Amino acid sequence: QVQLVESGGGLVQAGGSLRLSCDASGIIVSTNHMAWYRQAPGKQRDLVAWITDGGSTKYADPVKGRFEITKDNANNMVYLQMNSLKPEDTAVYYCNAYYSWALRPWGQGTQVTVSS
Repeated sequence: QVQLVESGGGLVQAGGSLRLSCDASGIIVSTNHMAWYRQAPGKQRDLVAWITDGGSTKYADPVKGRFEITKDNANNMVYLQMNSLKPEDTAVYYCNAYYSWALRPWGQGTQVTVSS
C-alpha cells in the first residue's frame, strides 16, 4: 500500500532552517524520480525540487541555492533541507513521484510557516 508521510515542518523565523522528511512507503526511491512540492493557501501545488533515481537534483528558481533535496535509498526516505527561509516559502509541503504518470495518492503534507 502506497503511503507518503511527510514530517518536519513547523514555524520558523525568516532566515531560519528546517529539514523535511518523507517516508515514501510504496514508492521505491532508488528506482524512481522523486520530488517535493508545495501549496500555499489559495494557490496551485508547485514543484519545488526533484531528485532522479541516480541522485541528480534540480530546483525551482525560487528555491535554488537555498534548498537541497536528498534521499536515503536504504531507508526509502526523501529529505528537503531548507535554509534561508523566506515568508514566501510558507506552504504545505508534499513529497511524491516526479513524473505525473507516476504520482501516487497525496499524503497529508507538512506545514511550513515562515514569519517575517
